[in-house]
This record gives sequence, C-alpha cells and structure tokens, in this order.
Amino acid sequence: MPDVPAKKSAGSSTWSIAARITALITVSGFGILLAGGLFLYWTLARSLDDETARFLADKVFVLRAIIHDRPHDMAAFDEETRLEGAARRFSRYYVRVLDEQRQLIVETPDMSKLIEPAAFSSEVAAPEEMREIKVGNRTLALMTTRAPTTDGKSWQVQFALDVSNKEALLERYRRNLLIVLLAGLATSALAGYAIARRGLAPLDSITRAAGAISARNLDRRVSSQAWPKELTALAGAFDQMLERLEDSFRRLSQFSADIAHELRTPVTNFLTESQVTLSQPRSVEEYRQVLESGIEEFASLARMIDSLLFLARADQVDGRLERIELDASKEVENVIEFHRANAEENGVSLAVEGNAPVYANSLLFQRAISNLLSNAVRHTPKDGRVTVGIATVEGGSTTICVRDTGSGIAAEHLPHLFDRFYRADPSRSQRTGGFGLGLALVQSIMTLHGGAARLASEVGKGTEITLTFPGKRDL
Repeated sequence: MPDVPAKKSAGSSTWSIAARITALITVSGFGILLAGGLFLYWTLARSLDDETARFLADKVFVLRAIIHDRPHDMAAFDEETRLEGAARRFSRYYVRVLDEQRQLIVETPDMSKLIEPAAFSSEVAAPEEMREIKVGNRTLALMTTRAPTTDGKSWQVQFALDVSNKEALLERYRRNLLIVLLAGLATSALAGYAIARRGLAPLDSITRAAGAISARNLDRRVSSQAWPKELTALAGAFDQMLERLEDSFRRLSQFSADIAHELRTPVTNFLTESQVTLSQPRSVEEYRQVLESGIEEFASLARMIDSLLFLARADQVDGRLERIELDASKEVENVIEFHRANAEENGVSLAVEGNAPVYANSLLFQRAISNLLSNAVRHTPKDGRVTVGIATVEGGSTTICVRDTGSGIAAEHLPHLFDRFYRADPSRSQRTGGFGLGLALVQSIMTLHGGAARLASEVGKGTEITLTFPGKRDL
C-alpha cells in the first residue's frame, strides 16, 4: 500500500519516523566504524613506531658495547655499519660514528649523500629520542646517542632507519579504511532503512486498521490482532477511545431521536387540538380552552429547550467556573421555600439537617438542589418526607444529600437515571413525569464544579441522591 502524505501541521517535523530511525542507525553505524578504524589505525601506527624504536635501541646497545670495549676494532665497526645495513632490503638503516671533535670515524656507505651530520645536531641534547623526517621520497627515523670509550672520551653515534615501508603501509591502511567507512556508511543507511520499514510495519498495519473504522462499524477493535509489545498499549488506548466514541455516538443518536420525539409531542398535540377545534364553529370558551392548552404545551416546550441549551453550554465550558463560599443551609432553605407550596399541596414535608460551607456557583447550586427537590416531591406519596442533609466529609468536601420516602426505583434503572431523556417509567408524560432532563442537568452542574453525583434507591423505601462538592483547597 503506497504511503499517503499527511497534511503537515504547524510546528511538525518534515522527517518521518522511518527517516529518523534510518539516520540514527546510519550515524551510529558510521560512528562505530570510524571509532574502531581510528583506534586500529592508532594501534598499528604505535606498534610500528614501537618496533622501530626497539630496533634502533638494539643497535644503540650493540654499538655502545663495541665502542666501549673495542673502539679500535674496525672489523666490528664494518660489520655493524656496512654489512648489517646493506643486508636489509626493504628497511635499510644507516650508522655514523663521530669523535668528540665531530670528525667522522666510520659510517654506512652513501649515508653522507642521504643525510648530513648536521641533521642530527639538535638531537645531542635529547639522546635516544626518535624523530622522523622526509628526505626526498623517503621517510627516515633518526636517533642520536652518546657512547663512552675506555679512555674517557665520548663519541656520538647517529642512526637513520628507512621507514618508507611503514609509511606506505599506513597510507594503504588509510585508503582501505576510507573505503570501508564509505561502504559501511552505505550499508548502514540501507540496513537502517530496511530495519526502520520492517520495525514500523506493525504501525502501518495499525494505521490501516484504524483507518478502516468509520461511524458504521465503531464496534470493530484494533487490538483484535497480536501487536508487538510496544504497540499493545497504543492499541488498547485506541480501543478504549473507540468504546467511548461508540458510546457517545450511540448516546448522541438516541439523544437526537429523543429530542425529535419530545419536540414533536407538544407540537403535534397542539396542532391536532387546533385542527379539531377549527373543523367546526366553537364557542369563545372552547377557543379559550384550546389556547390555554397550547400555552401550557409551549411553556413546557420552552422549559425543555432551556434545559437543552443549558446542557449544550455546559458541554462547551472550557474555563474555570466562578465559585464562592456559600452557606449551604441558607441556600437550601431558599430553594425549599420555592417548592414548599407544591410540597404542602401534595402532603409532603420538607426539612434541612446540618450545615456546612460549600464552594459553588450560587445559581447553579440552587438549580441542582431545585431539580432534586422537584423530583423528590413529585415521586413522594402523601404524608411522605423529603430531607436535605448537609455535612462536611474528610478532605474538606461538602455533601448535599436529598432523601425521600417515595416509591423508590428498580435497580435496573439506576445506571441510566443520569442519561438525558431517560425515564424510569416510560409511560409518564411531560406533564406528570418531566422531560427526563432533571438529573442530567444535575450531573452537568456537578461536572462543572469538579464534583460528583451518586444515586441510591430501594423500591418501597425511597431514593437518596448525594452531591459532593470539592473543598476550597481542591479548587
């Protein structure tokens, strides 16, 4: 499958992961080869220098012994200076012996043509140190030393060893090293690219698997295949995202259907009632009843739209909610006064227990309590009781617990009661059972506050809803 170029976002790098891995492998491989080659080159050069130094040191030792023990034995000098040097084919060496007045005593033939005695003069102060010089197309290793004689004199001995073969060897080594480095660079790049593509193949597969998922098949999962360990967590996280998307999509679809149904019901009722009324002449009182019924339907519709707008705004809030310290008992009493007349009409008593400060938005706090009291009063039978308990829990949070002695709710409905448009009794109308948005509004308000809403209920004993508001230090 060909690579599809992605649209480059602001601040994104133009380098792909494969290119980065290839570059890293290439640079790493080249660096290792370079370091290894330089180390081996240094080791070889040091070994050759040490070998040259040892050879010259041996010759120094031999000539010192001859000068000290047999200074007038010209046969020994000839053997060491003439015959020994001439016998070497590739790395010839030359010897020159000078007396205290720097007069020539003996030297290897043709040495004067190759290098003058003055070239060694600077070496007298630093005996037995080797240095290399270029003479024409040759490279010579030079060493100077002092050799005492039996009569107390000190002769100067000059050594020159032809190390051109060593330089040729190092030159060939450098040339071969360059070839190896270039070949290694190319090989590292090709190998790095192959490794990167092979290593990223599962990522391409997971990308194709994710790209094949659409709104019509959100039930598919990426982790159904066996992924490498490094991608298992990614696949799992992606599947969790798909689960959330599937749930959100399902809820959104259901929400859209519920909105259509809830909006259609009052409009259809008023339209039908109006058509029936207009089908024949009616009295003024009959027209009035139709208008009053329509007003009631549209007032209910306006309340539902207001609730939907609040939920939509709550979902879009991305800033911090303005909260202040409130007297929870006083705020709840104000809400209870609003519902007291309706509660007394239904024969339900309202009470507040406890007190504590609560850090919340005053309007949203009152709206959440009002929704809970409205539900509690509606579902509590005559002579029942609705109690609002206020307390501070460990950690500084404040809990508002609304309890009623109503009929309770079956366990199968409890997980869905905070869903929008959900009613435990689907047969209830908007006039008797609300829109199914009250608890969804409460949930959104608690989310805005960073708190939580918890519901517990038992059939025949009543329902208890607890709101937990974070303390001041958690804001």
